This record gives sequence, C-alpha cells and structure tokens, in this order.
Amino acid sequence: MDTEFADLNGHPFLLRHWGESDKSPLLMLHGFPEYGGAWSDMAPHLSHRFHCIAPDQRGYGQSWCPEGVGNYTLSLLVSDMAALIEQLGGPVCVMGHDWGASVAYGLAMFRPDLVSRLIIANGVHPVPFQRAMAAGGAQSKASAYINDLRAPDAAQRFSADNFARLERFFRFGMGLDWLSDARKQDYRTEWARPGRIEAMLNWYRASPLVVADPGKPRADLPELPLDRLQVQCPHLLLWGADDKALLPEATAGLEAFAPDLTRIDIPGTDHWLHHQRPKVVARAILDWIAD
Repeated sequence: MDTEFADLNGHPFLLRHWGESDKSPLLMLHGFPEYGGAWSDMAPHLSHRFHCIAPDQRGYGQSWCPEGVGNYTLSLLVSDMAALIEQLGGPVCVMGHDWGASVAYGLAMFRPDLVSRLIIANGVHPVPFQRAMAAGGAQSKASAYINDLRAPDAAQRFSADNFARLERFFRFGMGLDWLSDARKQDYRTEWARPGRIEAMLNWYRASPLVVADPGKPRADLPELPLDRLQVQCPHLLLWGADDKALLPEATAGLEAFAPDLTRIDIPGTDHWLHHQRPKVVARAILDWIAD
C-alpha cells in the first residue's frame, strides 16, 4: 500500500493505493466510523485486477476537516469524489460501504459520466431507505441510533473513556472477530485527530432523511426527485444478511432505480462483510466484472 495527498477542490485529502497505477481504477469509499484504511482487508484481493484507491473522506482521518454541519451535505461530499475521479481521467468503477455507499450512489445518480460501474456493500439508496425508515417498523427501530448520533452532545459522549461508546457502536450486535486490539488502536488514532468525531457526526446531521419512532409512521418526508435518482450503469449490491443496522427492507424496490442490478448475498456476514469475508466479497466482484 502507498499513500499520498491529493488536492481536491482546493483541499488536501489522503489517498491510499493498492495495485499498479496502469490498471483500471476502483474508487473505494468507506463509511462511519471508519476511514480509508478500512479497505486494507479487501483491497489486496482486488489489486491484481484494479488500481484500488481509498480516500479518507471529508472530515475523516487525515483529510480536510472543515467545521460546521453545512460542510457535510451530500452534494459537497459527492463533489470531493467527483474531483478525484476527474483527476483520474474517469469514468471509474466506484464501490461504497455504509455512508460511502451514499456518496457512491450520489456519484452514479448525479455524475453518471464519472461512474462506469457501481458496487455497494451493505449500503442503501436514499429512496428505499427513507421509505423503510419512515414506516415506523423494523428499520425505524434499527435506525433509532441516528437520532443519538445527531444529538448536540454526541461528540463528547462518543469520545469519552477513550472512545468506549464509539467502539460499542461498532458492535451493535454484529460479529467483530476481525477487530483486533491493534486495529482498535488504529481506529482510535484516527478518531482522536482534532475535530474528527464532530465532523463524522455532521454527516448524519446534514442528511435530510427522517427517522420515524417505532410504531409511528412519518409523512413529513423530504422531497426526493425520483426521476433524478436513477442508476443507469451496471450496479452490484453485495449484502451481509445479518446486518442489524440496515435490514433487507431498506433495499426493497431498488430495482425501480437501478435497471441493471445484480444482488449477491455473502453468507455468514453482517454490516462488516468487507472485513469478515474479504476474499469472498472480492471474488463476487471479480466474477461480476467478468460477466
């Protein structure tokens, strides 16, 4: 793995690279509460086929970390990665997990000229996800933590006791055999950088998506321009069925927004599938690319 800083829209972003630069780029976008190094389990299994590029996204790790919720709207997060793809001479294959999936979907929907293929690993398109979160059912209950993350004092609470609460967030009833003591320390090092926890939480605060209380459906939903939320490129959805935060209903109806969709379940995995079975996930990607 190599690292470098890139200037994106006038600001520094740390990039991690695996594979030779003459291979096809694969942009790998991490979620919360990870950073670009989260792809270190899986990228080596793809680097013979791709030039894997994993940035620390805005507010994470060693990349630019502006203050204020308004600096973390999806349009700005997408603009960062669009600038990177333009430097790479796009279009490229884009992969996203968790919040990184939201940015990947944003690129595919709003900058389709920059995305040749879209790979999502336990992430959600905004429309099916909003419908599920607003229904007041199982996904509403599973997403209740979002309101906790949006609270004004969340950074203080999640940073306390050497990030004990944030580490518990990782667990959320899911398998963490991959999270060694050394890996935990790597995460704590990134979380401890000035302003990072607040910035990471601002991704949630800047989102317009609404979470219903269980049993209390919500109708006051943000206006989503359905005609503009289409994924026209080939789209692969990889899913760990034991995910406790994102339930299968969060992807119901995705086909209406992605006409060229392939779904693949990865047995024995949950939200952290790219850590739990990286070789299996990588093989599913390579087989799909080869079709």
